[in-house]
Formats: sequence, structure tokens, C-alpha cells
Amino acid sequence: MFEPTLALQTAIRDALVDAPGVIALVPADHIRSGSTRPDKMPCIIMSDGNTALHGHDYRSQRTAWVYLDLHIWTLDAGQDAAKEIAGAVIAALDKPLNFEGCDCDHFRVTRSTFPRDPTPGYGHGVLSVEAFIRWIL
Repeated sequence: MFEPTLALQTAIRDALVDAPGVIALVPADHIRSGSTRPDKMPCIIMSDGNTALHGHDYRSQRTAWVYLDLHIWTLDAGQDAAKEIAGAVIAALDKPLNFEGCDCDHFRVTRSTFPRDPTPGYGHGVLSVEAFIRWIL
């Protein structure tokens, strides 16, 4: 069984852990998937994302658009620290990603935003990404 959101999360995490510019700012064990406010900071948390299945062809090849957000969190370092991490993440993702069990025909960071957290001291950034993924059943 193949789930394209997991493939995208894995490819993104691998790229971020292999990027010295990211690891200089965020420890590798602070880069994970999940949906809760982090307990370790600074960190990058990938949302569960969503998948829009696009169909299949005569060879049982499936295709889907996959969308997810990367949440960047800092504590007592301000929004500038979240923006610095976001810049390192964008640079790391500006290279071809390695996917296992599928091919990615399109990948890009589509949006960045830096909402203010209601709790003073937290820095928060959100990077939205999209990917078009193909796999064989």
C-alpha cells in the first residue's frame, strides 16, 4: 500500500536533515511530522497534509496532488529566527527531492507566512508546499 503524503513527508525530511544550513539552525530530531505545538524548539513540524487523487492510466499508474504545510517554531528568538529557518528550508527544498516508491513530476514551495502567536516569545512560520506524485500499484 502506498500513501503519497507519507512519501512527500519522508522526502522533505530527508532533504532537510541533509542540509547543513537547516541543521545549523534546527537539530535533526526536531524535524518531524505531527499536528501539535512542539515540545522541543526550534523545530519544523510537517502537517498531515492532504491528497487530491488525480486518476490512473492503463498501466495502473496512479497520480495525485499532495499539499502540506511545514510549521517552523522558535521560542524566545523572535520572528526573525523563524524567518531565518524558513530561508534555509526553502534553499534546501530548491533541489530535486529523493522519493522512494514513486516519482515526483512537480514540487515547489508555494507560500510563506509568519503569523503572530498569541503567546509572547513564540516565533511561528508556515511554508506551504505542493507536489504532483506518480506511483504504480
